[in-house]
Amino acid sequence: MGNETPVTHTGRAESILIVDDDPVFSDILGRAMTKRGYISLLANDIAAALALAREYRPERAVVDLKIRRESGLDLLPLLQAINPDMRMLILTGYSSISTAVAAVKLGAFDYACKPVDADQILALFDDGAEKNVSGEIIDGPLSIQRLQWEHIQKTLERNAGNISATARSLGMHRRTLQRKLQKRPVKR
Repeated sequence: MGNETPVTHTGRAESILIVDDDPVFSDILGRAMTKRGYISLLANDIAAALALAREYRPERAVVDLKIRRESGLDLLPLLQAINPDMRMLILTGYSSISTAVAAVKLGAFDYACKPVDADQILALFDDGAEKNVSGEIIDGPLSIQRLQWEHIQKTLERNAGNISATARSLGMHRRTLQRKLQKRPVKR
């Protein structure tokens, strides 16, 4: 990355909306983006994100998948309605193929797994939707553990994030499902 400040066609610095319910992560990422010449707008929930988006119409947004009891996926079409040209990136600690597909269908140009830093996020914005933060290309079949993770995520999505309903659908105890969800997914 160069040291030049990113600017819009109007000549002002580009703004980036960061939506995450972890204030430490938001603050660190916001400061890193500010050091790189962006105007950082921080929100810890969907209502605050929408207020900032309406006021500042940011060019970019980094949205956490899970924002307290809300879903970052619900925010994407609302942001796109405010600024159809906004480039949006979904971040999560719990990746799944079905969630990535849903994010792209809802307007995100890409999906990245935490931990991720400011330079990796900017590389995704600069290089477009084809770049993967980890640089990893998965070839060959997925492992049984990864397939199980994907199936759980798809079922969770169908049940609108309801753990009890998902556990019933999967035929497992709710606590067992919660333990599985707390583990990071296997890569392959």
